[in-house]
Amino acid sequence: MAKMLINGILRDKPAQSDGRFARVASAFRGWLEPDPTAAFPAERNRYHLYLSKACPWCHGVDLVLSLKGLRDAVGITWMDPLMAEEGWVIDQTRFDPAQNIPRDHYLYEVYQRAAPDFTGPITVPLMLDTQSGKIVSTDSADMMRMLGRAFDGATGPELYPAPLRAEIDRLAQWIQAPLRNGVYRAGFATNQSAYCEAVTQVFETLDALDALLQQRRFLAGAQLTEVDLKLFPTLLRFDPVYVTHFKLDRARVADYPALSRYLAEIAAQPGIAETIDLGHIRAHYFTSHRHLNPSGIIPIGPGPRLVSGAPQKGAA
Repeated sequence: MAKMLINGILRDKPAQSDGRFARVASAFRGWLEPDPTAAFPAERNRYHLYLSKACPWCHGVDLVLSLKGLRDAVGITWMDPLMAEEGWVIDQTRFDPAQNIPRDHYLYEVYQRAAPDFTGPITVPLMLDTQSGKIVSTDSADMMRMLGRAFDGATGPELYPAPLRAEIDRLAQWIQAPLRNGVYRAGFATNQSAYCEAVTQVFETLDALDALLQQRRFLAGAQLTEVDLKLFPTLLRFDPVYVTHFKLDRARVADYPALSRYLAEIAAQPGIAETIDLGHIRAHYFTSHRHLNPSGIIPIGPGPRLVSGAPQKGAA
């Protein structure tokens, strides 16, 4: 099989230009709509998600499902923590035959069946329309937005309230390149200047976020919103993974008082802890990125309880 891009990264070498990691844009950006005549109408039990507990982009989608009470509205197939030469591996121990979808072993098989002419990156998250067999979306931000708003009967907080939309969008754009993608730009840089550029931007953003969160409970103000569910997965992974694996060792989230308070408060919210599996997260990064960690050794980590209120599963 020819080499393929996995979440914008070649299986054994990051996509890059001049030493700088370059993430590949999402190829599928369909939208769930309340209109029953739409291409993808928002119908319960019609759509299926392919997610990884390790992936921060998937984590944001999973957080929306949990907070909005949508676990029964869509099906989910989970990835194994270890990525193979063929890319994302489907976790057979968590496969549910009752969901009435093909029992694939690799994610690329889903893409081959749903979009046989597609030659781009094989990524998670993936949303599939089980009725038409088509891919709806591979864009995590789109999924978070439409899952948070498309289904009738969803519960939980309004994650994109009208009075805060401009601020939510501004904050999401602010943290995207320098921090959420910046940790990967640091980790997958292949020369010193690219690494230093990325690391500088990561910590400048963390410094600014800590200052902002000294004034605000959550990013956009007093209430939890969509943009918090984008930042939280990155902060959660920072100390147990990124500090070591991506060489982001200037400081830890634990060294920032406001960020630490914010991380712990979100982790303690109802429905959040069930989305966290730090053992799975660490196993994925340290054993799958062999170009960064050839031995596959999983470091001992910063401690048994990394986030107050969120027990660590599967700790080494």
